[in-house]
Amino acid sequence: TPFEPFAAEAEFHSVEKGYFLVKKAVTSESETNEYIFFYKGDSLNTEDVTRLCQAAWDEGMSRVEPHSFHRNSDVTVVLIAEHLDEEAAQTVKKLHYYKSYKMRFQGWSDFRVVAVDTTAGKVVYNRRGSELKKIYRKVVTA
Repeated sequence: TPFEPFAAEAEFHSVEKGYFLVKKAVTSESETNEYIFFYKGDSLNTEDVTRLCQAAWDEGMSRVEPHSFHRNSDVTVVLIAEHLDEEAAQTVKKLHYYKSYKMRFQGWSDFRVVAVDTTAGKVVYNRRGSELKKIYRKVVTA
């Protein structure tokens, strides 16, 4: 069951290990996690965007377990609406959450948000979310 008020969620976990000759001789290890929350609604305003993003960030942070091999645990929110008002779009662009663990020795967490206005075919994202630009533009134009 997805975390309320989101329609769906996904988790991705990856561990990379470096070896020297044999698998028992591990030279490096890093763990990466991503928590993605999907919201679908009719219309989004600034208050909705702020509330949903804060809820996703809080939930994502509650799942992070930093340790010596932890690299990063990121939270991504995908907001899909028939209408995204202009003020809400500006809010999306400015949203920024970040947390480091033990001065980055145990990794960090970044926040990405992508908002899709299905009626206008418009996609907006924050600075970190711009990495997802190509993916969501293809979804909207397909």
